[in-house]
Amino acid sequence: MPLANENCIRPKRGGQGLGPEEIAALRQQVPGWEIVDNDGTPHLQRAYEFGDFGSAMSFAAQVGASADEQDHHPKITVEWGSVLVEWWTHATGGLHRNDFIMAARSDRLFSAN
Repeated sequence: MPLANENCIRPKRGGQGLGPEEIAALRQQVPGWEIVDNDGTPHLQRAYEFGDFGSAMSFAAQVGASADEQDHHPKITVEWGSVLVEWWTHATGGLHRNDFIMAARSDRLFSAN
């Protein structure tokens, strides 16, 4: 099943994040996303480009609605013509399958715009 069709699960606080092999396998399903270090915590990050501010805001709202539906929330930065989305899981202090699911869902929303 494609990641974008999966649903997020609630991880246990203090639970294990994904290991390097799991991350490598899941990354193949979300090309265009990079892993960045944010104060020692890995985040999935991708910038989406738009032709105007209104389209960027609309996309950010769509990502936010999808995040609310799945109870897994990103950091979203909106600028003129650009939306930066970051996913990570506080409960595990790193990356979880949920982050890759939501990255795939974000890509699907972008493709629909």
